[in-house]
Amino acid sequence: MQRRRGVTAKDIAARLGIAVSTVGRALSDDPRISAETTLKVQAVAAELGYVGNKAARMMRGAPSSILGLMVPDVRNSFYSAAAHALSGKMRAFGYQLVLSETGDDPQLELEQLKGLSAIQAVGLIIVPSVDPHADSVKLLESIPYVQLLRHHSSLDQQRFGIDDRMILDSATSHLTALGHHRIAYIGGPSELSTGTQRLQGYRDALERSGISEEDPDLVRLGPAGSHTHGVESLRSLLALAAPPTAIVTGSVQATHGLLDEILARGISVPEELSVVGFGDEPGFSWWGGGLTTMALPVDEMVSNCATRLLDMVAPGAAADPYEVVSPGRLQLRASTAPLDVSESNLRGTGSAVRRTT
Repeated sequence: MQRRRGVTAKDIAARLGIAVSTVGRALSDDPRISAETTLKVQAVAAELGYVGNKAARMMRGAPSSILGLMVPDVRNSFYSAAAHALSGKMRAFGYQLVLSETGDDPQLELEQLKGLSAIQAVGLIIVPSVDPHADSVKLLESIPYVQLLRHHSSLDQQRFGIDDRMILDSATSHLTALGHHRIAYIGGPSELSTGTQRLQGYRDALERSGISEEDPDLVRLGPAGSHTHGVESLRSLLALAAPPTAIVTGSVQATHGLLDEILARGISVPEELSVVGFGDEPGFSWWGGGLTTMALPVDEMVSNCATRLLDMVAPGAAADPYEVVSPGRLQLRASTAPLDVSESNLRGTGSAVRRTT
């Protein structure tokens, strides 16, 4: 079957009986073309289903309308929600958002950056990998960009994040207030700025509650955004001679893995184990009796981030250091309960723990 030829500027010109160059200028809002002719050209273009060639216009000197968003994993609900909100906000200002996934791989991150540079993206929002390639750092010097959620010291001080330390402090403090002392933490790598701050928040809450010595057996750090990490961490924690009575997580994907393994083992929450998750996806509100979790300020972060980037890509804009840290919020539901300290060990999948109500 012969492929149907797309509508061209020549087709529009033939319909109106004008020069192709006039059509091109009219579609580019060239002031040399009268308003009457411009309206006629636009009307015929819409009627025929004409789609402009952005690459060709850019070669003729027209500015790009492309903004990039680079995230580690689009399956992470935080990043997908951020992408959705950013796309709508940027579209309202005449920009098209192009999404790239890096898998937290510095080499892939570099390749994606080269691709965005090749299509002349005018700005970029990036969630940087653990250790960006030196060529990535150099390439970013030529494009306005801001860091989202994470911060890497080798990159410019343009960052929009959450108060990671406060979030985990709040989550852990909630559990210590319920009488829990053996509280496990499942989080991302300490090499990430987010991982370091979340771990510190967990430790701060334990110390403030009088638990002066952190039990290293209760801390499970692993790959960022890993479902498997949540599964395997719970398995190893349950194998301890003195398992935890409560668990707090530091990533959305680890929360998913933890919850899946809890269901697979038939563990009763919060009767046998109290749980505080990370992020607040729609499904978390009806998991079990509802998951107590840390709700993240996605809308606030995205709005601040988009506004800053739009300011940076404006002609003559300055790029002075700028940072906004938004607070999270503890969403209390039914997955946590006070500890009955007389019976405080979860062994296997039995009902060895009872908590007061």
